[in-house]
Amino acid sequence: MKVSPKTSGIGLRLAHLSEMVATRPRCSWLEIHPENFLANPHAKELLVELSSDYPMSLHTVGISVGTASGIDEVHLRNIREMAKTIDPLFISGHLAWSSYQNEYLNDLLPMPYNEETLEIVVGHVHRVQEMLSRPYLLENPASYVAFRSSTISETEFLAEIAARTGCQLLCDVSNIVVSAHNLGYDARGYVDDLPPDKIGEIHLGGYTAEEDEATPGAEVLIDTHAAPIARPAWDLYAYALRRFGPKPTLIEWDNDMPRLSTLLGEVVRSDEIQAEICHAAAS
Repeated sequence: MKVSPKTSGIGLRLAHLSEMVATRPRCSWLEIHPENFLANPHAKELLVELSSDYPMSLHTVGISVGTASGIDEVHLRNIREMAKTIDPLFISGHLAWSSYQNEYLNDLLPMPYNEETLEIVVGHVHRVQEMLSRPYLLENPASYVAFRSSTISETEFLAEIAARTGCQLLCDVSNIVVSAHNLGYDARGYVDDLPPDKIGEIHLGGYTAEEDEATPGAEVLIDTHAAPIARPAWDLYAYALRRFGPKPTLIEWDNDMPRLSTLLGEVVRSDEIQAEICHAAAS
């Protein structure tokens, strides 16, 4: 199945799986974390059933392209086998590391942006694409710290990975809002610096403001995926569409899960923004 670049989908989590199977609501496409289904045969069976009606994407959280100790080949083969069953629109993951040797961390951890790290990530993305026989989409992170040892900007780092490997980029607009606030840079400037021809997908998710313990009176934004999409993210989304053109867009919500209808309501708003941008561009 294919999906129009002008349409939006939802991240399907286990909390909504049974309702999706029972009601089959109108939705252009779905994205899953394959790790939630690999060890759950019943959930995987329901997922395969849904895949006959909805185009799907696999958004991995366990392929740690930034780890210095190498890709988990067993996990990568499991993702490949699921892809053979689901035939996904995209397979994507994060510019981050989350494992070291046989130790796995339930987090997406940052890395310095320099030539040494670039070589590691490029090698791992090559391996992922070789195993999956398709381009991988790499997502920009939500950032809370920066490294003094970084010698390359994040946008240059992502663009160079894409140029060296042929991978595509997943532009998480909400992550840009979070990182720009936390690290003090211009969110629109970040979008301007991404290569438009490499953007394959857009993500939108809710974030939460918390007190910054290091700076009394200041706030830090946390990428919680536990709230409605905020106005600054919607505004930046519209700006990104004007920069990149229409792109398949995914609404993420992972914590404090709402009703399925709430997620689908966010999809309606995303599609409306896409339609407005496309209409304005055609006028």
